[in-house]
Amino acid sequence: MLGRIVSLVIGYALGHIQTAVMYGKLKGVDIRKVGSGNAGTTNTLRVLGPKAGAIVLLGDMLKCIVACGISYLLFGRSNPEYRVLYMTYAAAGCVLGHDFPLHLGFKGGKGIACTAGYTICLGWKFTLMGLISFFLPFNLTHIVSVCSLCYYTCLFIMIIITGQMGMLGAMTQQALIEIYVIVGLLTFLAFYQHRGNIKKLLAGNERKTYIFKKNKID
Repeated sequence: MLGRIVSLVIGYALGHIQTAVMYGKLKGVDIRKVGSGNAGTTNTLRVLGPKAGAIVLLGDMLKCIVACGISYLLFGRSNPEYRVLYMTYAAAGCVLGHDFPLHLGFKGGKGIACTAGYTICLGWKFTLMGLISFFLPFNLTHIVSVCSLCYYTCLFIMIIITGQMGMLGAMTQQALIEIYVIVGLLTFLAFYQHRGNIKKLLAGNERKTYIFKKNKID
């Protein structure tokens, strides 16, 4: 139990590193007061351009990778069959810290880039799944909210499938269920954080995002 709690706290602390806010300040912009007001990759891309978006994406992924790495070194290395469990707690903490940072009045991002870092830590199969589930719908729609929710849904499904196939480690079924529940809750949180986008999608006025073309920021 201690390993789970410590991993969660480590992730939560690192999640407070708000890459978008920090980069925006370097450019004289409060990213939470322009565009959608979201402190994440997509809003940074729209407001400050593709280079800024890439830096924020990498920064938010990296903090989750570091959190997962620390949890592995502290607990997973001595219990390799449970490494994914500890990394999952660390990733969950990172997403919560990113979405609801104490020092920013609980107004952060939506946690998609953080979760991408977790996906990378799970291995190449999950990384490939993440790339396909995000960029395939992106190339078809250019609507990031659709891509993000598609990615999270695929992650949740793949976690369960690989877990039941014994590909996440020789852990107990109870531990696997913990992972399923955590990723399921993170998926629910992602949908909740995108509730405004979902309303716009249903109304047919969700904005499109382009990587190398000028984007609307209002």
